[in-house]
Amino acid sequence: MNPLRHSSRRMTLRAFAASALSASLLSAGLLAAPTALAQTTLKLSHQFPAASTPDGDFRDRLAKQFAAEVEKRTNGQIKIVVYPGNSLMKTNTQFGAIRKGILDMTVLPLAYGGGEVPEVNLTLMPALITSYEQGLRWRTSPVGQQLEKLLEDKGIKVLTWVWQAGGIASSDKPMVAPDDVKGTKFRGGSREMDVMLKTAGAAITNVPSNEIYSGMQSRVLDAALTSSTSHISYRLFETSKSFTTGRDHSFWYMFEPLLISNDVFKKLTPEQQKVMVEVGLSLEKFAMEEAKKDDERAAEVFAKAGVKVVDMDEASFRKWQALAQQTAWKDFAERVKDGQRWMDMATSVK
Repeated sequence: MNPLRHSSRRMTLRAFAASALSASLLSAGLLAAPTALAQTTLKLSHQFPAASTPDGDFRDRLAKQFAAEVEKRTNGQIKIVVYPGNSLMKTNTQFGAIRKGILDMTVLPLAYGGGEVPEVNLTLMPALITSYEQGLRWRTSPVGQQLEKLLEDKGIKVLTWVWQAGGIASSDKPMVAPDDVKGTKFRGGSREMDVMLKTAGAAITNVPSNEIYSGMQSRVLDAALTSSTSHISYRLFETSKSFTTGRDHSFWYMFEPLLISNDVFKKLTPEQQKVMVEVGLSLEKFAMEEAKKDDERAAEVFAKAGVKVVDMDEASFRKWQALAQQTAWKDFAERVKDGQRWMDMATSVK
């Protein structure tokens, strides 16, 4: 017998036996079926109400659109489960949790992390950002690039840049100029916002935006600054008599990005990382358009509820800006490491 032919026959028999054994083990449940790539499930927690209608809170819609598009483009390799309304994790714990990799993803007002990373208070600095377009220009400017690097060093990666203008809900008279806030119990939203408001004569009470309603209802708060979207979603028109919109002039612009834990991001394949970055970038236009719509919608919703609606004029904004420069801007520059350098970078973006 030809020895080569005999050897080939032995190899065929071995292969057949191995195949039969694998099939037997698979049918018995002792061997897992092979997959191209294992599915990764990520948890995305945020504080905002779930959007049950097409015009519901756009931050929840953004999170869900991101999840759907990433799952589609990775052929199901990455599945993202969205937990709105603090249903997974409380607001004030999310910044620390995502830094440590305990939480995978979030849509979060970045200034909430100012206690851990003081530099992020720059992202809710009064009268610094004056338009959405200016805010988005940060991403390609030195200040934005340095901010992203700082966050990555701290364990967080930015996927979608989201800015939001805000207005002031008041349980009494309209809050337009600095003199109007004297003697009021006020919610500002960040340390630097509070520094300015306190100088103007307000008493500061710090709560996350999802607790403003109860604060105003119980009169712990007389007035509150928050984004136009949050004014609508949290139904602050039910606790207010006056509303100062953010649609013409606002000294309150907040950076509220879609974030992922850097530890989680690094565990993804290069192809998966590319998808996450591209999908995040693609949603920035949606975020800006929806934020602008909500600036108008907030005015309509409050007016429909019988609340007195006013816009901030140029003269009042300039008073706020002058006060911000003397107080909040100065405080940040002096208190935060390299604070003046951060301010110089930020103010260079027009």
